[in-house]
Amino acid sequence: MGALDGITVVALEHAIAAPLCTRQLADLGARVIKVERPGVGDFARGYDERVNGLASHFVWTNRSKESLTLDLKHAQAPQILQRLIARADVLLQNLAPGAAARLGLSYEALAPAHPGLIVCDISGYGADGPYRDKKAYDLLIQSEAGFLSVTGTADEPVKAGCSIADIAAGVVAHGRILAALIERGRSGRGQRIDVSMLESMVEWMGYPMYYAYGGAPPPPRAGAAHATIYPYGPFPSGDGRTVMLGLQNEREWRLFCERVLLQPALADEARFGSNARRQTARSELEAVIVGCFAALTAAQIVERLDAAQIANASVNGMAEVWAHPQLQARGRWTEVGSPAGPLPALLPPGMDAARMEAIPALGEHSAAILAELGYEAAAIDRFQQEGVW
Repeated sequence: MGALDGITVVALEHAIAAPLCTRQLADLGARVIKVERPGVGDFARGYDERVNGLASHFVWTNRSKESLTLDLKHAQAPQILQRLIARADVLLQNLAPGAAARLGLSYEALAPAHPGLIVCDISGYGADGPYRDKKAYDLLIQSEAGFLSVTGTADEPVKAGCSIADIAAGVVAHGRILAALIERGRSGRGQRIDVSMLESMVEWMGYPMYYAYGGAPPPPRAGAAHATIYPYGPFPSGDGRTVMLGLQNEREWRLFCERVLLQPALADEARFGSNARRQTARSELEAVIVGCFAALTAAQIVERLDAAQIANASVNGMAEVWAHPQLQARGRWTEVGSPAGPLPALLPPGMDAARMEAIPALGEHSAAILAELGYEAAAIDRFQQEGVW
């Protein structure tokens, strides 16, 4: 039994933000019916073929769902959607701006007949304001939210290597839907949730924004190092590898000098006497650390860091993450089915058991869902011939 067993979610979704949200709802036991375009489906199905012929983004965000193909512009589509929504607890969509409203799927249109329905709209910029109708993709929102201004090197801004603006919006939508379900349990009423990718991403930008409060200089782009805490970032070892380490306070700074650099007097030098001073004298301190580490292998540096209880990490690639000993030891890997056969999948963080069912083929559940909605076999066949699904 999952926490959301008995909850049905109808999702008109594509790409990452909405599918990640609904996959997390499915992890908790919700039934997620994913409405897709006939013949094509969620366009994320076609991003690549890296997972035994399936798209990496799609595999990540679409397990445990049912796929219903439906041509939303067909004359029969509104009737089918209304039957679906009558059985739903949540309707979630991230179609193009205004598309859901034109289909009669806004909260205002649906609430009179379905007062308990929760409608969650995910868009780039929100339901109103001057940017309401602008299309938005992950990189564009990273840029608009100021993320690129603080990420990268002094010479060049760099985007995040994964879709963090989409992820931010999906996580926010997931939390708001859970809260709305709790509220409905008290009041019996549904509600509209308006999640903006821009607002979700700007929320994540709280630290650099407050750092630059009142017109102060923003955090500089510092590559893989921390922009405002030092030493905190990657350092080369004598055997050509890289060690990532981080100090958070003056106690750790003293331990670092005494037990890692083996230069205890350094801790009392005025030029390094606080994080602000170490940041100002960053290049001088970097030369000291790199000079010390040049005589050590990465393993020796990590041994000293661990002995001093200084936080450190490996700079892993994807192969190392797949084989990470901590994930293996904690039993975090399982398998899910897919049209390409069984695939490894990470259990959701914080959960030792979750609904981990197959990634659906396009339209795999269409006939069964239509039958469940009361359509007879002859009508279902006719719908298929007419291109309804």
